[in-house]
Parts: sequence; C-alpha cells; structure tokens
Amino acid sequence: MVITLKGATFSAISPESSEFRELLNIATRLADKDSSIWGEAAAREAKIRLNWVELPESSRELLPQLDALSAWAREKELGSVVLCGMGGSSLAPEVIAATYGKRLTVLDSTDPSQVIASIPERLSHSVIVIGSKSGSTIETASQKSFYIDLYRKAGLNPAEHIVIVTDPGSPLDIQSRADGFRVINADPNVGGRFSALSAFGLTPSALLGIDVSVLLDDALEASKEFVSTISPAVTAALALSKFPYVGFTDSGSSVPGISDWIEQLIAESTGKESKGLLPVVLASADDKVGGKHPVVTFDGSGDLSVVGPLGAQFIFWEWVTALLGYLLKVDPFNQPNVTEAKEQTTTLLDRWRGGKVEVSQPSARDGDIEIYSDSSATTVLAELKKMHGKSFIAIMAYLDRTSDHALAEIRSLIAEKFDVPTTFGWGPRFLHSTGQFHKGGPQVGGFISITGGVEKDLEIPGAPYSFATLEMAQALGDFEALAKRKLPVVRFHLTDRRAGITELLSAVRLL
Repeated sequence: MVITLKGATFSAISPESSEFRELLNIATRLADKDSSIWGEAAAREAKIRLNWVELPESSRELLPQLDALSAWAREKELGSVVLCGMGGSSLAPEVIAATYGKRLTVLDSTDPSQVIASIPERLSHSVIVIGSKSGSTIETASQKSFYIDLYRKAGLNPAEHIVIVTDPGSPLDIQSRADGFRVINADPNVGGRFSALSAFGLTPSALLGIDVSVLLDDALEASKEFVSTISPAVTAALALSKFPYVGFTDSGSSVPGISDWIEQLIAESTGKESKGLLPVVLASADDKVGGKHPVVTFDGSGDLSVVGPLGAQFIFWEWVTALLGYLLKVDPFNQPNVTEAKEQTTTLLDRWRGGKVEVSQPSARDGDIEIYSDSSATTVLAELKKMHGKSFIAIMAYLDRTSDHALAEIRSLIAEKFDVPTTFGWGPRFLHSTGQFHKGGPQVGGFISITGGVEKDLEIPGAPYSFATLEMAQALGDFEALAKRKLPVVRFHLTDRRAGITELLSAVRLL
C-alpha cells in the first residue's frame, strides 16, 4: 500500500490547476536533486543536503552492516537498547520502535532524572546507540561521556556495549574508531531531520530486531508516485501551505508517534525569515488545536488524513516539507536559530565558571512556583493572562518527560482557554524542533518556559558542569534569545516539581 490522501481539503486541490502543475514541475526537479529549487542563497546548502531523496535505494547498502550488527547483539545477548540522540537522530527511531511494538529507551534530554531513568537494569545485557552527525551536539556528547564512565565503573568495556552512528570523517567518527567502538556511518549529504531512512533511523531499529528493508521497500514504492500527474506529495504541500497552523494526531493509527517526528521536520524546516507552518501535536482526535485550524490524522478519519505504511510516511512527509519550502520561499535545509540557541547555552556555561548557576531573583513567588518575568504580576494566574491575544502560545518544559508527564495536560487546557494554537515541547529536545520556528518564524507568539528543582544531580565526566547546570543553561539561553526579540516570555520555576505542576495546572483552569 502506498500513500493515500483522504478528506475534502485534499480533494479540493485540482491536478488540473496551474499551481498544481507548477509544483509538479518542482517535484520533478526535486527527484533529480536540483539544488536551485529554493533560490540562489539556498543552493549551496541544498547541494549537500539532498541525498535523502534517494535513501529508499541507497540505504540498502547498509543492510549487510546492520545484519552483522544485529547478529552481534543477539550473540552477546544485548537485548536492551538505549538511544542517545537529539532531533532527527532520535525521533524517527522512536516512531519505528513504537510502530513495531519494540521497547526502545530514548534519551533526548539533559534532565538528570531522565538520564537516571534511562540506565538499563542490566548494563551487561545492554547496548547504547550514540547518534550524532558530528558528535559536537552538547546533549549527545554529554550522554556519551556519562555512559562510557558508567560502563567503566561497572568493570565493563564500553566498546563492547556502545555503537556510534555518525558522518564519515566527523570528529566523533575519528575518535570512536580510535577508541575501538563499532561505528556505522551515515550519508553526510543528508540533514538530521531528513535522516529517518538513513543509518540514524535504521541502526537502532535493526538492533531491536526490526526488518528495516521493509521500511525501504515501502518508501521506494511510495516515492514513485510523487512525480505522477496526481502526486500526493504535491497535493498535500499545496493544501497545507494555505494554513499557518495545522494539528496532527496519530492517536489510534498504525504509526504512533509520527506527529512528533513531523513536528520537527516541518517546524524546523519552514520556520524562518518570519514565515513558516507550525504543526500542533494533539494527544487525541478529540484534542483541540486552538482556533479554527485543520487537523491531519493517519487513520482515514476527518477532513485531512494521510494513510500508508511507516516507510512511505517518512519519505512522503520529507517530500511535502521540501515542497513547502518552495511554496513559502524559505530554505528548508538550514536552521540558523538552532545554532543561536546553542551559542547562548555555551555563553552561559562559560559565564558560570565552576559549574555554579547564576540566576537573577524571581520577580514574584506563588506557592511552589518562582516567577521570572519583566512584568509586575505577582501570581501565576496574572502572568498567564498576559498571554491573551497572542496568535499562538508555546509551552516549553525543561523537565523529565516520563516522571513529569502530568504537566503535558497544560497544552490542551491553554488551547481551550485562549482558543489559539498551542504547542507543548519537552526541553531541550524542542530546541531541535519548534525552537527554530519560535525564533525564526512569525513573531506573533507567547512563550511559557517551565523549569524545575532537581532532587539528584549528575556530573558529566570531563565537563566542568553537571547535567542540571547544562539543562538550566539551555533553558535560560533560549529564554534570553526570545526576550531579546521583545517576545512575551515568562519562566515558571517549580521549586517542588510535583506540587508545582499541580499548582500550575490549577492556575490554568482558573483562566
């Protein structure tokens, strides 16, 4: 089965229209990896980022390596798989694992609680996958150091339990090979968020015992339709380009979690130059985007539904995103403001010599919540009311997405109270996703940052700071990046996480 589009909104796009024919021509050029599609300024970057188009075929070269890796893991009884990676390096494998009913622990956080929770019960029967194009991603580099140290302290050889996925010739590649680690190289001409069908998506999946050739088969079959006269990719790109906000819910579908992957793909690719399409991930079909905006489903229901197997979904949405870039006149392959957030984090870490966090005094305290804002509001409720009238609201929680998951309810509550598109992201992972849109997209949002006290911190081996310090630097760095744009932003710090979450949700219900 290939991709099928269902719903009146998709049906309204006529293959006979001039806009369809124009975009179909662009799709044909995309199939040929024409780097000039997005304009002269984007051509240089596009030229080294278009190999994702051919991954359904080229990734088959990885199959012998992946078979051998999987056999090694079975022989050594390494049945527990932990994946350390950010953005595209972790989101796609998480979807693949969920779709195939496999257990994969994903560590895409610097929160000490989540790092601790990722530690396998039996280290000797576990394999850790470190996924990073260069190895310079601060979160992944810190996680790698942590796990190497953990294995050594347990009297185990890290090289027999850690697998590296990275670009050939990267600093991580060179160092890992010198240290005796198993290394799988990805195609360097594929960007992170377009890497679902590359070594980044396939390596952890193969270690879980999944036949990844099926993903490639389904992607290849689907991609043959993208330059047809009724191209589903052209249809979807045209339909979605007409909206500033679109909801996505995979609840009840055969591809659980794909909404989070699509969120990163579209938001980070299109949110720049004050333009962009903001995806809003919904918990269920009954959940509300906020305002009158369409919702994409994956089970055939509703006005916009995309039905197809997972491999087909991956390549389909990558094509749709590239075509959206053309329609919105933005470079879909760069992420200038993600780099900005990283630089802000580094600046704070350099400033906090000795690893001691330096923060200003809160502007107010309300129960177990400290308020950091430039306003005179003295309560959480008063601060929340300031978000009224914004075109969208983004909630960014630098907490543990497992133990602090109760907070996620805040998204639907605020969407209902303010009736505007509302997103929720776990930090720091959203910095590699909607974080680009927040700073590079239309400057019409309101931002709520949430941090929390830490019961047990963890040192990062070889670093002059801990995980809690790194997480706070990422939160405050992003806060400063938003504040310098004069965007409305408030930070709620939960001195006691459990009590603070309860109090924050109670305040939202009073809006």
